[in-house]
Amino acid sequence: MSMLSKPFYSLLGSYFEQLFNHPVRTKAVTSCVIATSANFCSQKIAGTKKTNTDSLVAYGLFGLIFTGPLSHFFYQWLDRITDDRRFKQMMMLLGERAIFAPAITALSLYFITRFEGKTHEEGCKNLNDLYKLIVLNNWKYLTLPVLINFRFVPPMLRVLVANFIGFCWIVFLSAKRRKAELRRRQTDEQQSS
Repeated sequence: MSMLSKPFYSLLGSYFEQLFNHPVRTKAVTSCVIATSANFCSQKIAGTKKTNTDSLVAYGLFGLIFTGPLSHFFYQWLDRITDDRRFKQMMMLLGERAIFAPAITALSLYFITRFEGKTHEEGCKNLNDLYKLIVLNNWKYLTLPVLINFRFVPPMLRVLVANFIGFCWIVFLSAKRRKAELRRRQTDEQQSS
């Protein structure tokens, strides 16, 4: 037992050191790894025989470029909204749900499609087809975990906890995008026949 805990605590200590000294970079890399892992899990759950590396790279890039850095700065901004402890968590929750969730959903639907090497038109179509469904499901299923994150997690670790919440969300998002793409392909094949 102690042999397992020493490497774990050493890794955890290194992570906290990096988080303290290089918060944006650490959160970006962590988001990249978690997003890539979540997409990989989603592909395996779906039963894909061959891993779609374009999708893995796209989710990883999105986590690296958008999720980690934007979450870092947005959560810092939310922390400064008010000093009134009675309303702070509610204001943070409302800000995250009303501003961040819709914005990051739009960015993800468009840019992940683009990072997969698809066209601007395909990115816009993906955004148009899935945005409302994804945002409504985000509000429905992630509001409680986001509230728990704001209420019980120290500010330094909120992006990490949000990434773990996001892991489950990416599995869901990947499945929805895959189904929408399959429907589009079937529709295109029927129209060309």
